[in-house]
Order: sequence, then structure tokens, then C-alpha cells
Amino acid sequence: MGKLKAKDIGRIKPKSKCCKKRTRCVKCPVVLHRLGKQDCGSMCKKDFQKVLDKARKR
Repeated sequence: MGKLKAKDIGRIKPKSKCCKKRTRCVKCPVVLHRLGKQDCGSMCKKDFQKVLDKARKR
């Protein structure tokens, strides 16, 4: 998938089912929902990476 950017969050198509692993993948619908709650479009690269890591770890 390559590097993920904050502006690309709206264009990613989620997988049909959640994998439910401890570290979720980026295309997981749960991760995309958590990122959608945040205002990722106006974040800088460093802040976006922190939010992404937090959304994947839970």
C-alpha cells in the first residue's frame, strides 16, 4: 500500500471484514472509522502518524 497520507483517508476503500488482530491493518474498517472521527486533513505529518498509530493499536 505504501506510505499513507492524511489527505488520502477519504479515498481508501475499507476491507469487508475486520481482521481483529492486535495491530490492525490500515484498510481495516475500524481504523478508518477512528481516523474519520479525527480532523486528519488539517494535521501535519507528525501528528497524523501519532493518530494513526493510536487508531491501529487499540
